[in-house]
Amino acid sequence: MARTIVAGNPCDSDVAHYGALRCTTVHFQRKPLSHTQCEADKTKTQKMKLVSARAIQSLIAILVFGVSVTDSFAQELAGYLADSGSTLITADGQPATATSSTDAIAETLREAEDRLGALEAERLKLSEAQDETKKRLDELLDEKEKEEKEKEKAAKEKKWFEKYTIRGYGQFRFNEIMDVEAGGAPATHAGDSSVGDNQTFIIRRARVIISGDANEHVSFYLQPDFASTPNGSVDAIQFTQLRDWYTDIHFDKTRVFRLRVGQSKVPYGWENLQSSQNRLPLDRNDAFNSAVRNERDLGAFFYWTPEYAQDLFKYVVDEGLKGSGNYGVFGFGVHSGQGGSLREQNDDLHIVSRLAVPYQWANGQITEFGVQGYTGKYTVLSSAISPLGVGAAVRPTGTLETGDVDGIVDKRIAGTYVYYPQPLGFQAEWTVGRGPSLNEAQTAVTDRALYGGYLMSMYRKQTACYGDFIPFVRWAYYKGGYKNANNSPFSEIDELEAGLEWQFSKNLELVGMYTLTDRTNLRSISTADTLSYQQFDGELARFQLQFNY
Repeated sequence: MARTIVAGNPCDSDVAHYGALRCTTVHFQRKPLSHTQCEADKTKTQKMKLVSARAIQSLIAILVFGVSVTDSFAQELAGYLADSGSTLITADGQPATATSSTDAIAETLREAEDRLGALEAERLKLSEAQDETKKRLDELLDEKEKEEKEKEKAAKEKKWFEKYTIRGYGQFRFNEIMDVEAGGAPATHAGDSSVGDNQTFIIRRARVIISGDANEHVSFYLQPDFASTPNGSVDAIQFTQLRDWYTDIHFDKTRVFRLRVGQSKVPYGWENLQSSQNRLPLDRNDAFNSAVRNERDLGAFFYWTPEYAQDLFKYVVDEGLKGSGNYGVFGFGVHSGQGGSLREQNDDLHIVSRLAVPYQWANGQITEFGVQGYTGKYTVLSSAISPLGVGAAVRPTGTLETGDVDGIVDKRIAGTYVYYPQPLGFQAEWTVGRGPSLNEAQTAVTDRALYGGYLMSMYRKQTACYGDFIPFVRWAYYKGGYKNANNSPFSEIDELEAGLEWQFSKNLELVGMYTLTDRTNLRSISTADTLSYQQFDGELARFQLQFNY
C-alpha cells in the first residue's frame, strides 16, 4: 500500500494562532507630542526597521546555504520513494518531484533576494532620512540656543529709560515755641532754621533723586535740594544746592567691592547715614551731626558688602524698618574734611573707616553693631564776638581769618547698636574725641575734648486700614566744640524728645513731636559788650508732613 505524504506547513494552525495574538491591538491614551519628541520617535522607528532588515539578510544567507543541502536531499528522497513505491505529492494534490521541490525553493529564494534588495534600498533611504533628521535636530537645537542667547542679551541690554530711576521726597514743617526760660538765649536749633521767633511754616527739604546704572560696573547718584538756605542769608531761602553727586565703580557683577567717588555721605555715624526720609525724629542728634557738615563731603570711599549684607540692608529699608542704607560692612576712605558744598580750606585730608555688622537671628530679629572713627585737621571759620560779653567784638585766634590755615586736630571714634523695630526697636550711639573748640575765655579756638550720643526707643504698630503708627522717645546729649559753626563754640546740649509718626501709606506720613531742650545758641553776636553762645532752655511743639514719590 502506497503512502501519501502531503507537502505543506504543519504549523499553519499555530501561525494563525500567533498571528491572531499579534493582531490584537492595545490602545493607550497619550499626550500630544512636541515636535522634538515626534522627530525622536521617527528616528527610533527607522532604527527598528534597519535592525529588521539586517535580520532578514542573515536569514536569507542561511536559506541560500541550505539550498544545496535541500537539493541533494530532494534527489535522495525521490529515489527512495521510487524504490518503495510511495508517491510524494504537493499541497495542491499533484505528484511532486525533486525538480519541482528544488524549483519551488529556488523561486522562494529569488523572491527573498528581491525582497532583500527592496529592504536594502529602503535601508539606504532610512539611513539618509536619519541623517537628515539628525541634521534638522541639530539645527533646531542651534536655533533654540541662539534664541535663548538673544533673549538673555536683550534682557541685559535695557533701554536707557529702564536703567535710571527718578524719586524723591518733600518735607513741610511747622514749629511752635511753647516755653522759653527767662534770661536765656532766644529759641534756636542747629538742624532747623525755622525754630525761632516770628517763624511758622518752612519747606525743610525738597529732594529729587536721579540714579541708575550706566552698565554692570558703573552706577551714579544725583541728589539736589531745592530748599537750602546758604550761610549768612537773612531773608533769602529755598536755594538749590547739591547734596550728592557720585559714581560707584563696582569691581565685580555681585557688587561686593565698590569704589565711590564724588560728593557723598561720609561713613561716620549710623543716624548720619540714615536718610532724613526714614528718620523718626525731625533732626539728627548733635553729637554725630557736628562731626561732618551736611553729613557729606568730597572724597573717595571703598566699600566691602557681602551679598548677605546687601540683602539685609535692602530688606530693612524696603520693609519700613528705618534702615540706614548700604554703606558697606567695611568702609574706608579719604575726604576733604571741610564738609559738603563748602570749599576746602587746607591741604589736609580726613581719613575715615567704619565697620558695621548686620545680623538676623533665628527668630527673624535683625540687629546691627558698628564702630567707626576718623582723623584729620579742620580749619575753623570765624566771626567777631565780644569775649564773654565784655569789650569790643574781635575774631578769636586759631581761625582761618586770623592766619591759622593748617587747621586744628579733629578726631573721633564712636560705637553703634541698632535693634530694628520688629515691632519693638532700640538705637544707641556714642562718640568721644577731640576737636576744634572755642576756649573758656572765648578768645581762641583750640583742640578740646568732646563726647556725646543718644538713646532711642520706638514701637511699630501696623494696621490693616489706618497705616502704621510708630511712637518714639529719644534722649540726646553732646558736650564739645561745634566746628561747623563760626568760631566752633563750645556747646552743651541736653534734649528729650517724644513723638509719633503716622504713615498713612508709603507716599504720605505725618510726624508730631514735643521737645524739652537745653542747648547752646550757636549764633555769633558781633555787638560790643554782648555775650554770645548762651543757653536756650525751653519747649517746642513740632510737626512735619512728608510725601514720598
